[in-house]
Amino acid sequence: MAILSSETIRLGASAASKQEAIQQAGALLVASGCVAANYVDGMLKREQVISTYLGNGVAIPHGQHENMADVIRTGIAVVQFPAGVEWEPGELAYLVIGIAANADEHVGVLANLAEVIEDEAIVQQLAQTSDPSQILEQLGRAREEEAYDEERHHAGA
Repeated sequence: MAILSSETIRLGASAASKQEAIQQAGALLVASGCVAANYVDGMLKREQVISTYLGNGVAIPHGQHENMADVIRTGIAVVQFPAGVEWEPGELAYLVIGIAANADEHVGVLANLAEVIEDEAIVQQLAQTSDPSQILEQLGRAREEEAYDEERHHAGA
């Protein structure tokens, strides 16, 4: 099963607050069978402890360690907010990427997302696109590269 699919991408969304934005990303993870509903509460609680805003218009809300049992399978949900959602004072998030991952998988998922979203031009393109396949292509590429690197690592290359 793909970690990111067209079913876990929502374009043209709007939210009055980052809490509402987190709930939208969490709802996609729940609907796609990645997490139990309790995981969304963990996403909201983590945000109270530490901001998941990365900069460049991207936030990556995810659950807390206590929520690992609520993860059914690793998945990523992307909610695009073309007008932005204020995440921190004066900081707008245009892409909210909800992450659900088992303990050993989340580091790789985060590392790959961070690499893709470092490119401000790509983030701006994804924040305004009306084509979900562009998001799939950009964020999915990072996962494919990780899988390839992982295969090479295990093969002793």
